[in-house]
Amino acid sequence: MLNPKLEGLKKDWLIEAGIGDIQKKLHNNEITSQDLVLMYFDRIAELDQSGPAINSIIETNPDALHIAASLDYERRTKGSRGPLHGIPVLLKDNIDTGDSMHTSAGSMVLSEHYAEDDAFLVKKLREAGAVILGKTNLTEWANFMGEEMPTGYSSRGGQVLNPYDADFMVGGSSAGSAAAIAANLAVVSVGTETSGSILSPASQNSLVGIKPTVGLISRTGVIPISHTQDTAGPIARTVTDAVHLLQALQGVDGKDAVTAANELVETDFTDHLLANGLSGKKIGIARSTYFDYLDESKLEIMNAAVEKLGELGAEVIDSVEIPSTEADWDINVLLYEFKSGVNAYLKTVDPSVGVRTLSDIIRSNNEIGEDALKYGQRVLEESEETSGLTDPVYLKSLEKDQYLSKTNGIDAVMKEHGLDAIVFPNNFGAMIPAKAGYPSITVPAGFTPEGEPIEITFTGGAFSEPALIEIAYGFEQGTEHRRAPKIL
Repeated sequence: MLNPKLEGLKKDWLIEAGIGDIQKKLHNNEITSQDLVLMYFDRIAELDQSGPAINSIIETNPDALHIAASLDYERRTKGSRGPLHGIPVLLKDNIDTGDSMHTSAGSMVLSEHYAEDDAFLVKKLREAGAVILGKTNLTEWANFMGEEMPTGYSSRGGQVLNPYDADFMVGGSSAGSAAAIAANLAVVSVGTETSGSILSPASQNSLVGIKPTVGLISRTGVIPISHTQDTAGPIARTVTDAVHLLQALQGVDGKDAVTAANELVETDFTDHLLANGLSGKKIGIARSTYFDYLDESKLEIMNAAVEKLGELGAEVIDSVEIPSTEADWDINVLLYEFKSGVNAYLKTVDPSVGVRTLSDIIRSNNEIGEDALKYGQRVLEESEETSGLTDPVYLKSLEKDQYLSKTNGIDAVMKEHGLDAIVFPNNFGAMIPAKAGYPSITVPAGFTPEGEPIEITFTGGAFSEPALIEIAYGFEQGTEHRRAPKIL
């Protein structure tokens, strides 16, 4: 950077700086939000678009500096709106912004799509005073396009790399939202999940990811896969920062009926940042099947994490069995709901873009050819082949998913043992709670000898976020496993 003051701050302070650290400097007039935007843009230039070329940012916000300036003026004249005032936030590129940025889901066919309005969650962020810094790359169509597509790849944005090592899986589909925060290219980011798409990249990048209960955060203005399972959620370097972001994102949206069931709309999640949050909690370890995925070094890390839970005051039940773990699961609900949901979303896209239905997307990809179809589009084609939400195949799969994931799944094991949470390694247990629409929080648990991040994931019942936050924060504060990648 040309500015010596900002260069010094960028090197000595900005790396790993959290919301609280930044707010202190903003309050004391040591920096401005404009300074923050410039410092993060400089890091994006050095680390994301050149140097190690992490490739996590698909687009920066041309209005970011002006937004920051207005928020700096508001801070001087009226005071701060709260923890996110002036804080740069990144959004996954399947979240609408009614501004100068595109919303493409990483696809070439939507590369010229400008949303008419902000997603509801974006409106909430702007109300909280956040600076939308840019959009992040992702696994194209949130990993619902090609059967062989690697995590973090999109035809519009290319391949996202893991900042800890390019040879490590970066995780998907919110790959850019995670890699960018791991590399300190913004303070926090918003990802989306249908099944593992927040938990997976957070786990692979030594971050905190919160996949909330479906209904806590509005889905209006988010390119959908499944109205049964979709949710947005925070990705951050600490539980505290993730909770501040969660607080701003949640709310009841008249255009998203599921948010009317939000039991926590009046909850202050920061009240649950308790250092002794594990004390008295009863936690079950879903060891059977899920721990079998781990090699020796990863299993050693997870066993140490389980032992630490007991040392920090939890009652640990090792192990517990989810009754439906070995059920004959399928993805029929996703295939049927994607076609319905994406066709509804595409009605909001300007006709000049040339895609109004899923069939149009498939046709346009075929017309573009190899550049759009490096890994094919078989999943899109399978979804297009479905016949609608009255099809018996869909209705029976929906009932099966709901029963096996809830009544004979998470609810059953938690009731049997009186649990506050269930533990999985990384995102290996994401599927069943995802089908149930239940929350999970993943937290750093250590690193393999090769430096690959390993995480512990806590899952609970519907709207159990307060207890999960207490557990996750207690574990984080009692272990402090997070460390920045060496490229920094």
